[in-house]
Amino acid sequence: MTRVAIAGAGRMGQAIAAGLESHGELAVAGIWRRGGDLDGLVRSADVVVDFSLPEGTEAVVDAVLRHGRPLVCGVSGLSDAQMARIDEAAKSVPVVYDRNMSLGVAVLARSVREAAASLGMDFDVTISEVHHVHKKDAPSGTALKLGEAVAEARGEPGTGSVEFRSERRGEVPGDHDVVMRSATERLTFAHSAVSRRVFADGAIRAAGWIAGQPPGRYDMSDVLFGG
Repeated sequence: MTRVAIAGAGRMGQAIAAGLESHGELAVAGIWRRGGDLDGLVRSADVVVDFSLPEGTEAVVDAVLRHGRPLVCGVSGLSDAQMARIDEAAKSVPVVYDRNMSLGVAVLARSVREAAASLGMDFDVTISEVHHVHKKDAPSGTALKLGEAVAEARGEPGTGSVEFRSERRGEVPGDHDVVMRSATERLTFAHSAVSRRVFADGAIRAAGWIAGQPPGRYDMSDVLFGG
């Protein structure tokens, strides 16, 4: 049985804990709240899943390095310095980091990348996203992830050729559409999160996968497709 420590006692942390309760191969080692014994929890676990806050992630990264534990991190809004720290940690322990842990979004990003590589610059790309009114960043991290997939596939240095459209409405967990248009046809990819539990499901999948992996920086594409 793989023991999973959860950093972050918010809705995501609770959703991950609930999902682990019915899992046959993974179990909750404990949930870390700010001010609690992080070292003790990490030491007792086989894998650490972090859905805290950027400042909490810094402490979590330090702890997994001290105790040599794999890390799954889904915290968004990390600074360049914090991301550099994760990259440095990945030289010593395996780390899955992704701005969106959804399994469907990982499949979407792979499909978008392949389509952009095949269609090239003859197709204009628009990425539209709708999220709940509480979400502050726009475009969302997922929209940027999809834009980066397009840019990388077309050999562009950035996402300047991609048009982003953002809307904040109600309590929408997350809708993303990628439309590729030419003068003669249109290709559309779409993903809708029915519940925020999709992110917990993905984190649990990543926690089961990362145990036993060699040090390195991974994302959900690696979890699903092996790289």
